[in-house]
Amino acid sequence: MYDRADKGSRPADLSPALYRAAFDGAPVGLAVFAPDGRTIRTANACLCRWLGYVPGDLDGRPIDQVIGREAFGEGSTEVKAGIRRWLRADGSSLDLRLTLSGADATETVAVVTLVDADDLVRAEQNRDALTAAGLGEWRWDLVTGQMVFSRRAAQILGYAPGRSVTWAGMRGQVDPEDAARIQAAVTDAIAQRRPYAFQTRFRRATDGAEIWIGARGEALLAADGTPVGIVGVVQDVTTRVEAREALAEREERLRVATTVADLGIFEWHVLDDRATWENERMFAIFGRRPEEGSIGKSTFLKEILHPEDRPVFRQAILRALREDTILHATGRIRRHDDGQWRTIDMAGRFERVRPGALPRRLIGVVADVTDRHLSEERRSLLIRELHHRVKNTLATVQAIVGSTARTATSIDSFHEAFVGRIKSLAHTHSVLTEATWQTASLRDLLASELMPYAETETETSPDLRIVLDGPPVDLPSEIAVPVGMAIHELTTNAAKYGALSTGRGRIAIAWKVEAGVLHLDWRESGGPTVAPPTRQGFGSRLLQRVLTTQVQAQITTDYAPEGFHLTLAAPLPERNPALNPLV
Repeated sequence: MYDRADKGSRPADLSPALYRAAFDGAPVGLAVFAPDGRTIRTANACLCRWLGYVPGDLDGRPIDQVIGREAFGEGSTEVKAGIRRWLRADGSSLDLRLTLSGADATETVAVVTLVDADDLVRAEQNRDALTAAGLGEWRWDLVTGQMVFSRRAAQILGYAPGRSVTWAGMRGQVDPEDAARIQAAVTDAIAQRRPYAFQTRFRRATDGAEIWIGARGEALLAADGTPVGIVGVVQDVTTRVEAREALAEREERLRVATTVADLGIFEWHVLDDRATWENERMFAIFGRRPEEGSIGKSTFLKEILHPEDRPVFRQAILRALREDTILHATGRIRRHDDGQWRTIDMAGRFERVRPGALPRRLIGVVADVTDRHLSEERRSLLIRELHHRVKNTLATVQAIVGSTARTATSIDSFHEAFVGRIKSLAHTHSVLTEATWQTASLRDLLASELMPYAETETETSPDLRIVLDGPPVDLPSEIAVPVGMAIHELTTNAAKYGALSTGRGRIAIAWKVEAGVLHLDWRESGGPTVAPPTRQGFGSRLLQRVLTTQVQAQITTDYAPEGFHLTLAAPLPERNPALNPLV
């Protein structure tokens, strides 16, 4: 190639020596291939240096010992231009760009240059990988506004490959608000010389179908640093966005469900003992504000959980870890804001990458069951109270039967007295069960027994036969039953032998409560002359035995001729708040 000046390969005034000097001193790799395309006739020092050879060692070497076989076309002996893998003298490889020029009937000149890593990534053989990943390449010329799309990018967006549309024409396929946001983001990224990325809805040009696309890009700069274009990739992310939205919807439904159920949601990350609280209810249960953050297991066990409940929780955690089962534990926690003790139920499951692997996190829920536990305790107490009352009632009925039988003079008198007393007992229990908190009004007990004997009362003619005077007093069940029975016996005796046995008789009952003691005064007048009884009947035994022993009442009776008089002083027991169903 150095003796063909007659063919115009070099000016006539330049010698072969100058050509050889330029060849050897070139800053790029140069090689001359033999006409058969299988042998390197000669290579310059630069190419030898890159490939680890002493200058001259590549001369006469077969090309396929220096360039990988993939550089040759299938069934061909001729090497092809492009980025090729060259084999170095030490057995390693190096990517170099091969450009073929100066080919004629006798020889081919090869120019070899180093390949930038970015150029290697963008090489033609990597385009299939981009396509397989669903990525299409695009280029935007900032000078002309022209958008250039690869085949995959054009397929995603619905345009023809190559130069097919300007940004102004493409902008109409994007929602106006998104278009303004995208343009602002791109402008800012170009100004700051940094990459950018965005997602947006896009109406495909071919059929108008709405899809989601994700795009990434960065500016191309001229030699003076001026942006002249943008290159990047685009991807159809519709499926991904729809899956993300579906997941968000499911999470929102879960949050709504747990909110309605008053459940707190949490994640505990095992390795770093870090907890994430997913909803407001979790913070409310523990009495913490979101800005105060959550707490890990160590803090929970050492500072929040009641000391007596810590072993139970530790055992539950260990059991769930060993057996890979649901964690369930109940214990008391001290709320952060008010210091109150609350009872919680915790349930969760450890998440593992694979069976038998160490767990990564615990996902679970927490419920404040304080009120439920109190309700269960109250229900148990009420059941025990009911059993106690039934036993007392049966004992009372048994006493009524025995006493009525001993004092009755005939079957008819027994029946009359027994039925009246049972009805009185039933009425007292009816008043008790109608009350929300198992109490009976003293005025109601008196009125139900005495009102049948009262005269009609009007505004101008008040009742002078029955007078009830006292404040509202609710009698607890344990005192209401015996007092109600006593009122029935007093009323029955007054109707048979006392003030109510004549039309002119009257009864005045007054009561008050002082220092937790009920004081009741029963006074009869206007009836027959009274004399002390000659024998003790059921009423007397009831007053003396039941009221004094069961109610701890102090009773005085006076059988004065003008009318029977009784006073009663009975301590009112305090109500147990646990028996109140409204608490």
